[in-house]
Amino acid sequence: MFKALFFDIDGTLVSFATHRIPASTVEALREAKKRGVKIFISTGRPLNIITNLGQIEPLIDGYITTNGAYCFAGKETVSIHPMKRKDVETIIDDGYEQGYSMIIVGSKNFVVCNDTPAVHRIFVEELKVENIDFSLSYNDLADEEILQVTPFVTTEQETRLMPRLGNCTAGRWHPEFVDITAGGIDKARGLHEMAEYMGLRIEETMAFGDGGNDIPILKAAGTGVAMGNGLDEVKACADYTTTAVDGDGIRNALRHFRVI
Repeated sequence: MFKALFFDIDGTLVSFATHRIPASTVEALREAKKRGVKIFISTGRPLNIITNLGQIEPLIDGYITTNGAYCFAGKETVSIHPMKRKDVETIIDDGYEQGYSMIIVGSKNFVVCNDTPAVHRIFVEELKVENIDFSLSYNDLADEEILQVTPFVTTEQETRLMPRLGNCTAGRWHPEFVDITAGGIDKARGLHEMAEYMGLRIEETMAFGDGGNDIPILKAAGTGVAMGNGLDEVKACADYTTTAVDGDGIRNALRHFRVI
């Protein structure tokens, strides 16, 4: 019996085409909630830019954000795992040297360093993130812990960068950027910490995802479900592949497993 569902946002709950949660998904989650199932978000997004879940916000019991670096339920912090400043500054120095942008996520705010058109094209135009304050700088995060850095690098640049960092974990869900967190911190870590906090057994959990940064949580959950629109490597590691986000994928999977 499944007692908790964990959902990635972009490409899983929210359609890349409409930037909304399909009506079938909303109704399926309402039905699951009526049956006593807890609903959690599992995303690479920092809290500041989780702005597209208004359709289901009252149903959500907790959040794994920044790929597991900050997890909370209600007003209670479940876990927080900051990066070492030395690693953050190594990435920033490399970004300015190599000419790529970086999004630096603090515990309260986030900033864009070395702004390039890629940030606007992907985050503003494609993902419809409308609340980025481009006037802020890294100095504005001086009093905050750094949870995640997102450099806009290729996989080849990522391969060269990661060995220069002390102890960090990388998770990629977009071909043009990668999310970097403290060593060992990913969505799977968030799942385990949230399950322990909520008194859940892992076999009672089900996780949904479509991107590379979802692979750890799909493997760690009691059952991992890949979206039909997901990457082939995501589908390969999942226990089950449902239809696409725009093809009633969430509803179909929950019916398949008799959650609803």
